[in-house]
Amino acid sequence: MLDALSALGLSEPDGQIYAALVVAPQSTAAELAARCGLTAQQSGKALSRLAQQGMATRAPVERDRYLAVAPDVAIGTLIGHREAELRSARAEMHRLMDAFREASRFTDPARSVEVLTGAEAIAQRLVHLQDTSLQQVRGFDCPPYVQDPVANLTRQRSRLKAGVRFRTVYDREAVAWPGRLENEILIGAQDGEEARVRTTLPMKMIMSDVRMAIIPISVGDSVLDAAYVIHPSALLQALDGLFEAEWDRAVPLQAAIGVEPGPNEPESDQRKLLGLLAAGLTDESIARSLGWSARTTQRRLQALMRELGATTRFQAGMAARERGWL
Repeated sequence: MLDALSALGLSEPDGQIYAALVVAPQSTAAELAARCGLTAQQSGKALSRLAQQGMATRAPVERDRYLAVAPDVAIGTLIGHREAELRSARAEMHRLMDAFREASRFTDPARSVEVLTGAEAIAQRLVHLQDTSLQQVRGFDCPPYVQDPVANLTRQRSRLKAGVRFRTVYDREAVAWPGRLENEILIGAQDGEEARVRTTLPMKMIMSDVRMAIIPISVGDSVLDAAYVIHPSALLQALDGLFEAEWDRAVPLQAAIGVEPGPNEPESDQRKLLGLLAAGLTDESIARSLGWSARTTQRRLQALMRELGATTRFQAGMAARERGWL
């Protein structure tokens, strides 16, 4: 127990006094000193430090007696402080590694590609990538997913406010993933993310400025718990060009979804339906994306086509464009 507390930055006397106070509440400094084999002065100073750290309080009536704050609160706070310090140290390590690779990439080309293994290591690097982006974050978003694809909207919102541009191309199956359109993609678009859709994408990817990209290591249809980190190199330049090519071919989702209808314009559900049709989603994918049944999807699609005077999807798209709906 004392070794664990020492690892959290608590001195040995403070750890001894806190552990004794947990099992002997309402003790005085002298009583705790006797229990721990310390002097009364050492015990008193330890209690003062514990009180300052929020780990001990004076008794409400007899003020010379003390109570221990519940361990889950007191020790949990220490753990939180230490975790914050470790996160800060890890971020500094990544920053220094970026500088190291930049300085050595011409003399040691092998450092242009790094392999990450384990979900925690990948998650930490993704956080670092977003937090250190200066101009823009770009990405390809497509299944399969190792975990539920719920974006860190709070971090993205913070970076958007800092002036970082976010551009994401979504695979149509990503848009059709249950709950993603309403609970993530549209919220991100409202915050300022630029979202487009392609029928298929070549890979999953996230890129920070033109200095780093992360892509998963895939075998067939499965995604392994590992990823490549691509640093400045010809490969990173190729990924940069690939993103821009896919972006140019993609359909802007936010241009057709999430806008309040004006006079003679389609209702919200019709606008979403048009946007997903323009993005190339199938009826089944549209139903999953919007949470509709297959019958409801067919009924609304037929009603929309009647309103547009179209007999095919192509005609519906042309008619919607002529009306300025797309």
